[in-house]
Amino acid sequence: MELALEESDKESENEVASLISVLEKKIKKFSIQITLDDEDDARDALVSINAGAGGTDSQDWAEMLFRMYTRWIDKKGYKFQIIDYQSGDEAGIKGATIRVSGVNCYGFMKVESGVHRLVRISPYNASGKRHTSFASVFVYPEIKDEIKIDIDESDLRIDVYRASGAGGQHVNKTSSAVRITHLPTGVVVQCQQEPSQHRNKEIAFKVLKSRLYQLEKKSRDEKMQNLHDGKDDIAWGSQIRSYVLHPYRMVKDHRTDFEMGDVDRVLNGDLDPFIEGVLLS
Repeated sequence: MELALEESDKESENEVASLISVLEKKIKKFSIQITLDDEDDARDALVSINAGAGGTDSQDWAEMLFRMYTRWIDKKGYKFQIIDYQSGDEAGIKGATIRVSGVNCYGFMKVESGVHRLVRISPYNASGKRHTSFASVFVYPEIKDEIKIDIDESDLRIDVYRASGAGGQHVNKTSSAVRITHLPTGVVVQCQQEPSQHRNKEIAFKVLKSRLYQLEKKSRDEKMQNLHDGKDDIAWGSQIRSYVLHPYRMVKDHRTDFEMGDVDRVLNGDLDPFIEGVLLS
């Protein structure tokens, strides 16, 4: 009887533990989805991998990263297309760029931007000394769509007034001139060239749309420039993650201090613990 109760208690404990595990996974998944709220997170990603200084070793490391990311992409169920691929002088690659598509693709991959450092016994050095190689990864959101300007009528204040010519002379006696103020941005445009109020409004609206287009384009250009400015030198001290194969084996993310001892598992594309760790930090 007691044995049966013990077995029953263990089964109950296992069921509770299993339920807790499922809930924890759902909470984690929900928490990650909440962090992916930037307007670019849902976009496809352009991933650029470049070897740092160090010749063949760094070029080989860049190819290892390329392989790691393409395997992660496959595990994630994403798709990728090679845009550019420059082979190394003896082995590896000098650089490569791929387009990656999938749900919240850029949102996940953006945290991989930075310098990646590898420590190992160089297979290209006969002396068998430990060698440190660097490669950079940079991730851009892919902007496919043209800039579309949708103007909400409720965001506009439209004033009409009498147009006047040089010296203050009235061009006409009717209130045909139009001034449009875009309230969210403060942009003001006006037109009084035509005798028709309707025509002046039409012209002013086109000018407003052009002005708002330029503002949006400037904002996007500045955003991309900020991404470029955030690129680090491919060198010691600027790395986001280290992959150590000798004298011990470990992968460590320097932003979260998360570590994993199974380096082969990481290099085979098991990146979710690192990516999720940064997103939730």
